[in-house]
Amino acid sequence: MTEPRPILHVDLDAFFASVEERDRPELRGQPVIIGGRPDQRGVVSTCSYAARKFGVHSAMPLTEAYRRCPNGIFLPGDMAKYKTASRQVFAIFHRFTPLVEPISIDEAFLDLTGCTNLFGDPVTIAQKIKESIRQEVGITASAGIAPNKFLAKIASELQKPNGLVWIKPDQIESVLHPLPIARLWGVGPKTADKLSALGIKTIGELASFDAQLLARAVGPAQASHLQQLAAGQDERPVMTETEIKSMGHEHTFTDDTCDLEQVLAVLLHLSEKVGRRLRRAGLFGRTVALKLRYHDFTTLTRHASLREPTNLDQIIYQQGKDLLLKNYNGHPVRLIGISLQNLSQTATQQLSFLGTLAEQEKQKKAVQAMDAIKNRYGETSITYAKVKENEPEWES
Repeated sequence: MTEPRPILHVDLDAFFASVEERDRPELRGQPVIIGGRPDQRGVVSTCSYAARKFGVHSAMPLTEAYRRCPNGIFLPGDMAKYKTASRQVFAIFHRFTPLVEPISIDEAFLDLTGCTNLFGDPVTIAQKIKESIRQEVGITASAGIAPNKFLAKIASELQKPNGLVWIKPDQIESVLHPLPIARLWGVGPKTADKLSALGIKTIGELASFDAQLLARAVGPAQASHLQQLAAGQDERPVMTETEIKSMGHEHTFTDDTCDLEQVLAVLLHLSEKVGRRLRRAGLFGRTVALKLRYHDFTTLTRHASLREPTNLDQIIYQQGKDLLLKNYNGHPVRLIGISLQNLSQTATQQLSFLGTLAEQEKQKKAVQAMDAIKNRYGETSITYAKVKENEPEWES
């Protein structure tokens, strides 16, 4: 039997707030809230654990954070400083293994398979990484070790802050099954309501639930995906930055359609998903690829290069929309997909479709706010109005 790969997930604790506390020791133990002034219309980006005791959390409006924590220390944040700290942390990761998959500025997956002979068992490696981050960067991190990425991320969340949990294969059920279903990837408020209506509250109850009844409630594809995760199964490998050549999503319509408004709504939904994945991985794409399949299975793919790389939903969508309108022949559409290619870790100011830097900054703030809400409440908690107005039963 093949020995399971030891996958490590490292998540920096209250990252932005921790960097501020590092640089200003007088802030330690105080309710630090990053995002802006309490009278601004923005949302909380990150807050310290002291602030969380008052019910403050990421994606909360700053005005609400102030209502809950009037004595909080509100700071605008310093992204340049946070990026420098992030680069230091990722340099530490690469000392131990080349198999590092960035998820965002403050978390990553590491495949430890090839480095245990050099640095010790997975727990020893995780301890060394955590200690290196503490000594060299001045902040703490929580770590989770497990046979796959999904379980490793679950493990890293179990003892935050500054935690370290190893879920071994024979411990999967005992650790995973008592957890609430909201801990599963892909379970947002809407899906959680559907599962709750079936009497499913925990991951264990989902794992043992009748597959056919579950498929009727949430669709066969999602039912299969959720029950695989509930069983602790996740076959996705750790993908390094050089291995990630493109990111994309497709949608197959239940019924072939000539309704262009619905097709465009789906395209926006897919662009939103692609943009979010790129931002979580810290990547930007320069080439937009549109895939269109008609009712007779005739399939075409069209590409367009952007002036500068991007990971913003609206730029991805606008370019995809242009490609669609230029190439659509009026026949019923069976499938549509969009992807970003020629990926990189850097991007310059993007003026291709947004016109001015002010407009681009507005777009950045919008997607940052949406990302923060999704991180807190799940992937289906917020979307664009055009998507919501035309929302079919998503199958992709």
